Amino acid sequence: METLIPSLHHQSALMLLLRIILGTLFLFQGIDKAFNLGISKVASSFQYELGTKKFPKWVLTIAAFFTSYVELIGGILLIVGLFKTYAFYLLGIDLIVVTIAFSLIYPVWDMKFVLPRLLLLAILLYLPPSWDSFSLDWLLKPVK
Repeated sequence: METLIPSLHHQSALMLLLRIILGTLFLFQGIDKAFNLGISKVASSFQYELGTKKFPKWVLTIAAFFTSYVELIGGILLIVGLFKTYAFYLLGIDLIVVTIAFSLIYPVWDMKFVLPRLLLLAILLYLPPSWDSFSLDWLLKPVK
């Protein structure tokens, strides 16, 4: 008779799958912003989109730099499974910054880019870290 509790292999495979998908979404978004568009163009597009709202250029440049590189580095860290907890929290802050920016630009906006990332991030934060055995964090943890 099968049990309702998934085996450790299924749990680990689930964590790996979710981590790689979320990491890939953030990685390619970060690559696009950091290398294809460039930080100055991302900041300029924020400034253009915000229109009449007066934000200092330096605030937009810092936000563009932060979101671009957190998405890039956080995506890589999630894919390989290194420093996952830090990556989760930084990517959560990234989603807050992006949500605020989108909300300032368009008070009612399509969440199709934010919601899937937020849900995957929430699920990964909710699931027990002991399930994530297919990661560099698991391999590098001290033996007790």
